[in-house]
Amino acid sequence: MYEWNEMVQRMIDWVDEHLEEAPSLLSMSKQLGYSPHYCTKQFHALTGMTLRDYVRMRRISRVALELRDTDKRVLDIAIGCGFSSQEAMTRAFVKAFGITPGAYRKSKRPIKLAVRQEVFSPYHFAMKEQWNMNLKSAIQHIEVKVEHIPAHQFIGIRDKEVSNYGSFWANGHDCDEICGTLESMSGRTLIGQLGQTAGWFYENGKKGYLYGIPVPVEDTGVIPEGMECRLIPASEYLVFFHPPYDYLKDNWPVMQAVEALAWNFNPASLGYAWDEDDKQDYQRHFPEGYGYAVLRPVKRI
Repeated sequence: MYEWNEMVQRMIDWVDEHLEEAPSLLSMSKQLGYSPHYCTKQFHALTGMTLRDYVRMRRISRVALELRDTDKRVLDIAIGCGFSSQEAMTRAFVKAFGITPGAYRKSKRPIKLAVRQEVFSPYHFAMKEQWNMNLKSAIQHIEVKVEHIPAHQFIGIRDKEVSNYGSFWANGHDCDEICGTLESMSGRTLIGQLGQTAGWFYENGKKGYLYGIPVPVEDTGVIPEGMECRLIPASEYLVFFHPPYDYLKDNWPVMQAVEALAWNFNPASLGYAWDEDDKQDYQRHFPEGYGYAVLRPVKRI
């Protein structure tokens, strides 16, 4: 039932691996063994955009990251990202972001980058394979450790009406726009943190959900429209951590097991009490590279 989700995900992987070659629909269809017409029809159905538009936005977003993070000449970046000339790249950059490459390199203001599409999830994998793995056999030992996070600013969106990831994006927040904008700010990330971060906050006894990026206290960069900046005091956190795992096969049971432990743990067993009034709980979710963790602020008792 979900064969095309998996196939389109392969198309997305192919695009990211061959951006400098300006991947075409024809080369894509040959790789997958389907007609160009059928490929582009299914790609559009699952991503909401044409393959050509997706390639264009991913290429120009890579240009933006090269401008932000390297000292390469603009011409070298243009050629390395598959553009025929610096002029062609500049026209595409201005059309996409409303600013010239040179001006962006100087200002490094937040812009909406095109994030990688994900159309094949653990849910699709589970349905396709009729996966019924027992929860306990799918996970490794969950480690509980203490981590100090210094005072920092958190730039992002706080939604009082929801308390989980899925409900957050279903409540009127544009995932592509928010994630793309935060990706353009990744160079500002607080040292030691993963970058884009979700989590929970508490206001008047009610739990809400947040999504954004932690930056140093001294950060004075632009706050994107629609986002807010909060100062979060330094604190120790209890970290409920599962090491790297296979995202497609094990994401659900790992997240469920980590969160079950995090929400039911008694911090007094380690000499702590929860301290979430003026702080935030965080999620770290990078399955293959980091793993999954829930962080809850604590204070000594």
